[in-house]
Amino acid sequence: MKPMLGMAARSAWNRRFALSLVVISIALSTFLLLGMERVRKDMRAHFSNAVSGTDLIVGARAGSVQLLLYSVFRIGAASNNIRWASVEAVAKHPQVAWAVPISLGDSHRGFAVVATTTEYFGRFRYGDRQALAFSSGQAFGKPFEAVLGADVAASLGYKLGDRIVLAHGDGALEENDHAKNPFTVVGVLARTGTPVDRSVHIDLPSMDALHAEAAPAPGGPSFGPLPPNAGTAPAAAPANSPPKSVTAVLVGLKSRAAVFSMQRWVADYRGEPLQALLPGVALDELWELVGIAERSLLAMGAMVFVVGLAGMVAVILAGLDERRRELAILRAVGAAPRHVMALLALESALITLGGVLLGIVATYGVTVLASGWAQSRFGIALRLEPPAAGEWTVVGAMLAAGLLAGLLPGLRAYRLSLADGLSPRI
Repeated sequence: MKPMLGMAARSAWNRRFALSLVVISIALSTFLLLGMERVRKDMRAHFSNAVSGTDLIVGARAGSVQLLLYSVFRIGAASNNIRWASVEAVAKHPQVAWAVPISLGDSHRGFAVVATTTEYFGRFRYGDRQALAFSSGQAFGKPFEAVLGADVAASLGYKLGDRIVLAHGDGALEENDHAKNPFTVVGVLARTGTPVDRSVHIDLPSMDALHAEAAPAPGGPSFGPLPPNAGTAPAAAPANSPPKSVTAVLVGLKSRAAVFSMQRWVADYRGEPLQALLPGVALDELWELVGIAERSLLAMGAMVFVVGLAGMVAVILAGLDERRRELAILRAVGAAPRHVMALLALESALITLGGVLLGIVATYGVTVLASGWAQSRFGIALRLEPPAAGEWTVVGAMLAAGLLAGLLPGLRAYRLSLADGLSPRI
């Protein structure tokens, strides 16, 4: 087998210019398949890592995916807000350990604005229950102070002490700007690889003041803290009135065993129609929707690989007539027809192997070069790590397909060598 392998390698090298295009075609299809597999896995990790440690997300009754997209990924729009009385009722429930309200709807130069309490920075978790950290500055302590996500600060060049102007909605119209009430940047969060990086955080009283065209009391937030069992953040100065409504509430329970009973309690709440979604379950539902496009892309990559294999078979078959004398000489020196067939099959396997290896190198090279861009542009962390089981399966299937594809020209060479013997037709 070793001499046969060396002969197949030298034979392929002698036709390297014609076969190089086939190798590049297979490399591109390999890069496409492995690249999509890597992006698929990293995207799923990105989705799954967006929120952890939060047992329930409570919001107005709508689709669970819609609530998840808006409250966690800042995509779309909320169907409705929930009243502050409902927030207090959830926070006072005996099974609730903490509750962090969030309010959305404004933006700053394309980045979402999240109004919340200071407890958000201590309770929110991402990834493997990692806490938020500040790369500089601190959490807001009074009205009209803002904490920026890492991407916001990096892309817009903000630093501590800068003044920014928020806008109502998506900020498409200049008249929607809240220019009368600029915010001062007091903190920048460390990068998380989640939508937090692309968010501007302010306190709830400031959000209300922007829309009421009245500043909140200078001493602090305009409403008291949530009940004691809702969290342990330092209490703000007493206030006049709480916000009328918020978008959603992030809830942590005292016991994970109570998650379903709490979910039923929220569904049966009579104050207004509410729902409580489990982030993990909603993420799986969301991934099922995304998975349709993912499978379509994988199918397209597989079709590209099949086209590459078809091109390789066509090139080898087209060159067989020119190699009939070569094959006849091999027969003359004692090669059996099965050896000729094996020679062509090994050539196909080597060509496929070369293309697959080149595709793997390209995949890792692009991962290294594009990781920073993908992180800053889409918030997806492309990780440089050894091939996973799924990727090895793809590579093995491609090599097996290349070997099987070589059997067709091998079978053709087998028949030619039997028919020609030592007198091939010229």
